[in-house]
Amino acid sequence: MTRSEALRYARTRLEEAGFPTRQAEAEARQLLESVTGVRGARFWREAQATLEPAQERLLEEALGRRAAREPLQLILGTAVFCGLELEVRPGVLVPRPETERLVELALERLPESGPARVLDVGTGSGAIALALKQARPQLEVYASEVSEGALDLARANARRLGLAVTFLHAPLTAGLADLNLIVSNPPYLPETYRKGAPAELAWEAESALYAGADGLAVARPLLAEAAGALAPGGWLLLELDPTNVHALAREARRAGFSEVAVLPDLARRARFLRARR
Repeated sequence: MTRSEALRYARTRLEEAGFPTRQAEAEARQLLESVTGVRGARFWREAQATLEPAQERLLEEALGRRAAREPLQLILGTAVFCGLELEVRPGVLVPRPETERLVELALERLPESGPARVLDVGTGSGAIALALKQARPQLEVYASEVSEGALDLARANARRLGLAVTFLHAPLTAGLADLNLIVSNPPYLPETYRKGAPAELAWEAESALYAGADGLAVARPLLAEAAGALAPGGWLLLELDPTNVHALAREARRAGFSEVAVLPDLARRARFLRARR
């Protein structure tokens, strides 16, 4: 089977598994590039090259895993976030494209030059912390995480990318103070979401997804700690669910935060909370 034949076969397999044609075509290409180790224009220049038997077996295995709704990023072992290629593993939240907007919002509140102290709470794979450090090398970036496995992964990503972030095995604000910005994509899904959740979520750690009856079991104590961890004028930025972001915004106002705003994601859904100490 040539690469071009394998691409058509993989697309058909994914379509038969229920994926839309455009998605099936894109994912078939990514899986085949991963299996062959050949990417971009070179893949098409060598489209008539024959797959080795071992590559055909790997492709079959990958297609079976994707048909079972294992996230594509976990099959590939990598996810691209803000232009950074990050290693991802089962049990650690896969970085989502929509969270790139959270990084953009954070950068809007940080100096383009000069120092600032930033904390990424619940860093997971390190995506947000590393993206901020890549964009603004002068930042003093910290990242907290309660999962040792996630911290190992985040540290490995930082080493591979050559980005200096201080990782802390600690909950929430890790006892830090005088921070200029706290940013977090905490678990925020309400328990009721489990019933209709996409099958892909079953492959990720529940503790990174669900947060109590209203989805605020982590964000609410983080809001309380942020009041003491931020320097005067410092900013808090959170990614939340459209069903609970307004509720936490009201709590932020009652807690004394100023300039509280709920901001939309690219699909125009209420998604991000921004507040200032």
